[in-house]
Amino acid sequence: MSKEVKELVKTIRPGLSLGEYGRVYRDTSAFMKISYGDVIELKGQHYLVLRDESERSFGIEDPKYWVKRCIHLESGDRKILKLVFHEKFTLKLGDLEIPCYRSPRKEARILDLVRGDKRFMQGQSYHDAKGNVVRILDVVRGKRLDHCVFEIEKGHRDYFFQDFPRILGKFMDSCRAIGMLHEKREIHGDIRRDHLWREYKGGRYVWIDFDYAYEFEESPFGLDIFGLGNLLIYLAGKQIYTAANIERIIGERRVKLEENDFSLLYRNRIVNLRKLFPYIPQELNLVFLHFSQGAEVFYETVEEFLRELEPCLDIIIERKEGWS
Repeated sequence: MSKEVKELVKTIRPGLSLGEYGRVYRDTSAFMKISYGDVIELKGQHYLVLRDESERSFGIEDPKYWVKRCIHLESGDRKILKLVFHEKFTLKLGDLEIPCYRSPRKEARILDLVRGDKRFMQGQSYHDAKGNVVRILDVVRGKRLDHCVFEIEKGHRDYFFQDFPRILGKFMDSCRAIGMLHEKREIHGDIRRDHLWREYKGGRYVWIDFDYAYEFEESPFGLDIFGLGNLLIYLAGKQIYTAANIERIIGERRVKLEENDFSLLYRNRIVNLRKLFPYIPQELNLVFLHFSQGAEVFYETVEEFLRELEPCLDIIIERKEGWS
């Protein structure tokens, strides 16, 4: 390790022994080898690696070895570095098979496009010595929105009338942010519950992770819109409902579920929430049903989705007194 980098480390992290530090990497191709104590150098700037990032899925930590939590040694700021990792898979939507893949260059484009728009994570990209596109991201200081919602300690009816209107209003602004991407012929690519965060300070909603892309000729923005629909249904329900867990939620009340009450994308999830909670307005439930196995018409644009969703906010507020 160069004397210059050692001195930077001493300045920013004086409590750690220099013996713990590893190599300086200017080529990030072998990202599995880059670990705690290594330094990534990009355009003369140095990033001390603290750990690999991970995602929690079904209670299990899933390491993301190509995503590094770092300290920018020149400033002391925390950063997240996403290194190049290519992945392909196929997603089934009804009878359709949609090719999906990671695209570091696409994420770099979107970071440029949304710079200054605080509804999106912020960052910039640089090429390393081998031409790999490394994205340097500001840390979103907040928490996943779905976790925030699930942790509200209220029964569903109180939550729906007291908290959901505020959440819905802010969520619709997040939808408009995705609509802006679409107007620029870009997609988010991976809209799901863990990719919309709520900032601790101010409560702003922030989209993260733009590196997935997909090829869906029949509906170029279709998967993004399905992602928005799934997230809306979660926020309205306060959690996911399946045939396996509704007894615990609704008690002894009988609910007859049919195939068309379930999601087209996640076929075990109930989207016809009005069957579980009859105080949910029919107008809102009809929005949910556009994402069901029984849907015959799908939203093609965020504008169409919002055109039917926006009036539901006033309807919920108007009906609040009748269910209080």
